[in-house]
Amino acid sequence: ARIEAIWRQCREEYGHGGPFLFGHFTAADAMYAPVVTRFDTYGGELAPVTRAYVDAVLALPAMRHWYAEAAKEPWPEPGPDE
Repeated sequence: ARIEAIWRQCREEYGHGGPFLFGHFTAADAMYAPVVTRFDTYGGELAPVTRAYVDAVLALPAMRHWYAEAAKEPWPEPGPDE
């Protein structure tokens, strides 16, 4: 809830120039990219403004590349005892 509140405030106050926290892509969006992946991985109910932001970050070519390269990793998923 706290992350959604921060993102909503950034989008409402500064995000009018594009889909990212401050409109255009900034270091703040890069910093939150791992958090975006958690929302993507674990799912859950997201507010529409949060879902739109998550989708915008995930649509970035760099994020698509990150996911594609991660999918190539030969390491197996850790088991419950690891």
